[in-house]
Amino acid sequence: MRDDAGAVRVVRDDAVLRITLDRPTRRNSLSHAMIDDLVGTLTSAASDDSVRAIHLTGAGDDFCSGADWVTTNSSDRKPRPGNLVRRIPHAANRVVELVATIQLPVVCTVRGWAVGLGANLALAADFTLATPEANLWEPFIDRGFSPDSGSTWLLPRLAGVTRAKRMLLLGEKVTGADAADWGLIHQAVPADEIDAAAEELVTRLASGPTVAIGLAKQAINYGMHATLPQSMAHELASLELACRTADFKEGLAAFRARRAPDFEGR
Repeated sequence: MRDDAGAVRVVRDDAVLRITLDRPTRRNSLSHAMIDDLVGTLTSAASDDSVRAIHLTGAGDDFCSGADWVTTNSSDRKPRPGNLVRRIPHAANRVVELVATIQLPVVCTVRGWAVGLGANLALAADFTLATPEANLWEPFIDRGFSPDSGSTWLLPRLAGVTRAKRMLLLGEKVTGADAADWGLIHQAVPADEIDAAAEELVTRLASGPTVAIGLAKQAINYGMHATLPQSMAHELASLELACRTADFKEGLAAFRARRAPDFEGR
C-alpha cells in the first residue's frame, strides 16, 4: 500500500471511540477503502453497548478534504453506467447517515479544511468544534456536478435556505467562526484550546445517560419531518424505554439525594 493511501485509525479509550482520518499528505481525503472502513466502524459501534460517545477528527492540519475524486477518476477504465447510483448509497451517503442517526453522541473536531463530504461529516455530527480560521466548503458546483452526501438536506436545516444557496450554488467558503455564528456547528474554539474543549465535551457526553441521549437524538431527527402530535407520540415511546433503564433510576436517586448522578450508560 502506498504511503499516501491513508487509513481510518480507531482507538478505544474506555467508553469513547476515537476515529481519526489519517491521510495528512492528501488533507485526509477519503479513498473508497477509508469510506468502507468508516461504514464498518460506525456500524459496529452502533451495536456495541460499551461505547458511549464517538470522537471524529483528522490527522495533521486538516479535517477532511472530501472524497478522493482525483484517484477515483484517474483510471483509464470507465465505470459501468449507474456506478454512482449503485455505490454511493452504501458508501459516502451511508457514512453521513450513520454519523447523523447513530444513537450515540458524535463530537467532531475540525482544523483547516472540511470540504464536500468532509464538510458534511462535520455538519452531521451532534457537536462540531472548529478553529475560527477553519474552512467549510461545498465545492460541488465549482467542479461541475451537483451536491451530494446530504449537503442539500443538512445546510438548509442548519443555516437556512439563503445561506445554503450561498454555499451550494455560489461555492462560498465559510470559516469556523462564521459557521458557529450561523449555527452550522456547535462552537468555534482557538487552535490552542480546541483539543481541551473537545475532550471536555466528549467526556461529559460519555458519562451521561447513554440510552436517553440516543433516544433524544433519534427524537430530534424524527421531529424534523414530523408534525407536533407525531413528535410527541414519538417522545412518549422513547420515554417509556428511557424509564426502564438503570440510568433513569440513578437519575432519580441522585435527585432525591441532591448529588450528582453516576450514570453507567445502561
